[in-house]
Amino acid sequence: MTEPDESTGTSAAPFIGALAIFVAIVIAIWLFNVFSGGELTDEQLIGRAAAGQNDALQRDDYADFRSYTCAAQIGTEAGILDRQRDSKAKQGERFLDGVTGVRVDGDRATASVTYHFSNAPDAKQTVDIPFAREDGAWKVCSTGPS
Repeated sequence: MTEPDESTGTSAAPFIGALAIFVAIVIAIWLFNVFSGGELTDEQLIGRAAAGQNDALQRDDYADFRSYTCAAQIGTEAGILDRQRDSKAKQGERFLDGVTGVRVDGDRATASVTYHFSNAPDAKQTVDIPFAREDGAWKVCSTGPS
């Protein structure tokens, strides 16, 4: 008499193989990120500065606004926030639609920045905005349209 086979017919091999492939992919992605020279270009940094400043203004966050704005445009907290609140009351919130045509000349730059206001989303405004590199970071030297 033979004993019944109590094996379920399953093996851990497929699971272990899939796990090994997953770990290899994660390691490959990590190595790519470590060695791929992730430095941002001036154009990307200028775009981030424009977006950061606009976001800070929309949140009425003067401290954050200062971190994205060149020293010549800082103004007073009350003055900046009063103008921003007045603009929001009249036109709605301002949205940044894009930064194009970045022209860098040493520590100065200009870019065409396109905005729209929530009260007129189809009325886009493109403005040439100056930027300056201060303390190693690109800063916006205008508060843009209001």
